[in-house]
This record gives sequence, C-alpha cells and structure tokens, in this order.
Amino acid sequence: MLRFMPVGDSQTIGSAGEHTWRYRMWQHLRTTYPGPFRIVGPRETLYDKATESPDSYEYAEPDFPRAHLAGWGEGWIHMVPLIQEAVRAHRADVLLVSLGLIDLGFYTNAEQTAENARAFVAEARAANPRIRMAVLPVIPNVRAQSDAPFAAAVTSFNDFLAKTVADLDEPRSPLLLVSPPPGYDIHLDTYDGTHPNESGEHRIAEAFAEAMYQAWDLGEPYAAESA
Repeated sequence: MLRFMPVGDSQTIGSAGEHTWRYRMWQHLRTTYPGPFRIVGPRETLYDKATESPDSYEYAEPDFPRAHLAGWGEGWIHMVPLIQEAVRAHRADVLLVSLGLIDLGFYTNAEQTAENARAFVAEARAANPRIRMAVLPVIPNVRAQSDAPFAAAVTSFNDFLAKTVADLDEPRSPLLLVSPPPGYDIHLDTYDGTHPNESGEHRIAEAFAEAMYQAWDLGEPYAAESA
C-alpha cells in the first residue's frame, strides 16, 4: 500500500469552505491508481480565517481522507523540524510537497530556502530511506507582479530547487521536480492572487498527477471531470 502525504503551506491546507487540491488528488488517485493507497499525515483541519487558526473541519466535501502536513503561513523552514517524525509515525511513502512562497516572503532568501529544502530531504530520508518526493516549484503570486525583488527571489529559488532535486535524486529515493501547472493564471485560478479556487485546485492536482504518471508510471493522466 502506498501512503501519500501532502506537505505544504496555505495553498495546501486550504481554508474553510474549500475542497482543496488534496481532495482533487484523492479523487484522481482513487479512479486511476489500481493499487491500495492511503492519504496520511498528522493534521486534518482547514484554516479558519474567522478565528485565524487551523481549527476548521468545514470542507466543501468532508467525506474524504483529509490527512496532511500543511499549515497556513508555514514553509520549508517550519517543516524541516517536523517531517522526520511525520514520515516515521505515518509511514509515508510519497511526499507531495508545495512549499517556499512563505519562506521567500518572510523568512529566508532564495539560497537559504534551498538549503532548508535540502535539510527537509535529509530529514525525510532519515525516517524512510526509500521515500519518494514530488516537489512543486513556487508559483509566483500577485505580490510578484508588483514587487520586483520578490519576483526575482522566486525565480532564483526555483532555479536552486531544480538543482537541489537533480543533486539529491537517487534510485532508491527518487526526487521529482514537478512542472508548474500549465496555463496557471493567478487572475483565473485563485480567489485572491495567491490561493487556488476550484480551477486552481484542479491545476495543482494535475501538475502532481501528470509528473508522477510520466516519471514513475503511477496512475494515469489527469482528468478534471473525474476529480
């Protein structure tokens, strides 16, 4: 049985009332992946903007495996100390990782963020030497349109991330750099320039699904109508 753990920031945890791309991925896997699988992780909730805390279970569709390791305002820097125990406790086999926007926005520069990505990989492998990781580059958000230094940091980090994945990839624990969602438009696929709406959820799930299918022959091509 493959155990998938979504790891991410606000785009992954989602907020009250949303489906989340995690739901879209689960729908995709259950219709295209023939083997048994589970969605695992130490958390289950959404972020509640009213209480400003991750304490909501108000999913648009609550009847799905809601486990994850994602947090509103959390990045690589926050996940490095958590990932080893999370992988060990939940016996994760595949990590679906979408991190970096919050790091670059508030905590670390591009090079420091890439170092944290390397530390994350090492911590995950310490718990499971055969862990697989599919990693999504940072999708530039609305801030990148008006803040040139931030836009440059995003571009620089994504270059560092590609090199990190290439350097650390190994046969027993493959790392996969996911291609950015094709056609992703922050004006059409988000509700605020950063966080995905329904079409954005599908595009992010599709990016992970297509990468795993093409690189690992896992599942089938993504079909939004089934997810």
